Amino acid sequence: MTHLITGALRSPFKRPSPDADFPRTRLVLPGIRVDLSRLAAYERVCGFPTGESGLPVTYPHVLGFPLAMRLMSDRAFPLPLPGLVHTSVDIIRHGAVPATEAYELAVHIEGLAPHRRGTEATVVTELMSRGERLWESRSTYLARHRTQEAASGHRDQQRPAPALPVLDEWRLAGDVGRRYGAASGDRNPIHLHPLTARLFGFPRAIAHGMWTVARCVAAHGTSGSVVVRARFMAPVLLPGVVTYGADASGRFELRDGSGERVHVRGEVRAVG
Repeated sequence: MTHLITGALRSPFKRPSPDADFPRTRLVLPGIRVDLSRLAAYERVCGFPTGESGLPVTYPHVLGFPLAMRLMSDRAFPLPLPGLVHTSVDIIRHGAVPATEAYELAVHIEGLAPHRRGTEATVVTELMSRGERLWESRSTYLARHRTQEAASGHRDQQRPAPALPVLDEWRLAGDVGRRYGAASGDRNPIHLHPLTARLFGFPRAIAHGMWTVARCVAAHGTSGSVVVRARFMAPVLLPGVVTYGADASGRFELRDGSGERVHVRGEVRAVG
C-alpha cells in the first residue's frame, strides 16, 4: 500500500511515452521463504489444492509483486501508477518449485512500447535457486493516454474467436477482491470496495487480473515444466457470474454469464 500511495502522489508529474526513459535497476531479494499460512490462503481463494509440495504456477508473481511495485512507483518510472492496467502475463516454470525452499527473487523493467491506447511497460520477474532459474514471467502494464492511432479512430478489425466449450459456471462473491488482496498483498482500491472502485471509473469492485488467471489455471491443472499465457480483455465486476471454458489443446477463457464478453483468454502448454 505504501508504494501505491507513493506512486499516486507522483503521478501528476508523470509524462507517459514509449520513448521515455525508465529505471534500469534490477532489484534482487535473496533468501526469501514462503509464508505457508499466506500460501494456503492464496490457494483457497484461487481454487488450488492446499498442502501440495510445490508452489502454484502463478504464486511467484505474488512474491515478486512488492519489488515490481517499488519499481513502478519510482520517481524515474514514467507511467502513472494509478489507473495502470495489467494487460497480459506470460509465465514459464522450468521445473519443480518446492514451497519450503529459500529462493532469490529478481525484478526489472524490460522496456516500454507503444500501444494504440497509450504506452505499455514490460516487467520481468525471475525466481532462482542455487543459481538456477526455476520460474520467470513477463507482465505488461498499460498507461492510457492520447495517441495518434486512437485519435484517428482506428480500431482493430479482428474477427471474434469462437467460444470454447463451457466447463463450469462460477458465482463470484463481492469479497473476492478483498480475500485475494489479503493473500497476495495487492490491495489496489479498485479491487476492494464499490466506493473506492468508483473513484477510478468502475461501477463496482473488479477482480484482480492475476486472480482470474490463477482461478482458470487451477481449474485447468498444471504439472512439471509449463508455459502459461494470458491476456486480460475486460474487467470482471464483483459480485458477478462468469463461465470458464477450455479445450483439449490447452486453451482457456473466462466469459461473462451470457457468454458474450471475454474477460480472460489464455493457454497452458507443456515445455518440450
